[in-house]
Amino acid sequence: MVQNNQFIPTFDDIVFENRNKEYGAYQIRKKYNRVVLISTLIGCAIIASAVIIPYINASRNASHKMRDAKEVIAEMSNDLQTEAAPPPPPPPPPPPSEVQTVVKYVAPVVVDSVKVEDESKLMISDEQVATTENKAAVEIVEQKREEVEPVQKEEEVFVVVEEMPEFPGGVKALRQYLATAVKYPVIAQENGIQGKVYVNFVVNKDGSVSNAKIARGVDPSLDAEALRVVSTLPKWRPGKQRGAPVRVSYTVPISFKLE
Repeated sequence: MVQNNQFIPTFDDIVFENRNKEYGAYQIRKKYNRVVLISTLIGCAIIASAVIIPYINASRNASHKMRDAKEVIAEMSNDLQTEAAPPPPPPPPPPPSEVQTVVKYVAPVVVDSVKVEDESKLMISDEQVATTENKAAVEIVEQKREEVEPVQKEEEVFVVVEEMPEFPGGVKALRQYLATAVKYPVIAQENGIQGKVYVNFVVNKDGSVSNAKIARGVDPSLDAEALRVVSTLPKWRPGKQRGAPVRVSYTVPISFKLE
């Protein structure tokens, strides 16, 4: 079998027959399909880059902003300690009313005659009648004693004591605890809100923390986060006055800063 190896000319070969085919229009037409394919791929790559690159940059900036916004500074200060005045003592209970004896004098009644219904049962002598006529009847009225329940006096909350309460590990440990526990609210980051929140609370006799409230706030989201973190504080070393543990009011400023 004889193989047919004859060259089948293309349209370009027929047009450029007996002409220079090393360069010029012949080479352009010869490589047209390849050039179109490469150009299409390059165009698609440029369009994809224009769409994807801004999205990547936005995600990177957001994550970088989240890392920068993590900085939360806890500063210890007693500037507001004087503002938390102890509550006034309750009024003393009224003294219990004592039994009062009232003597009431009733005008004597003179009886002209005595009616005897049963002589065997009722015997009144002349002397008894005379005594009844000459003496006034005395009526004794006794008022009931009112019972008053004793009022329990609330424990005093001190502002300054001889030995102030202390966080386990001291002020430095408290700063580290707050910086780790505080989560910067996303809504505050998006709106660029920052500032210092003052939280007041009471350190009880057993070292527990209670009655946390905002003494000076910045924004509802930052205030709520500061209250949440303070409510998670572990037990402190309680404050002492004259050697005995007492309840002490304490204030902690927490700074929220965006970098």
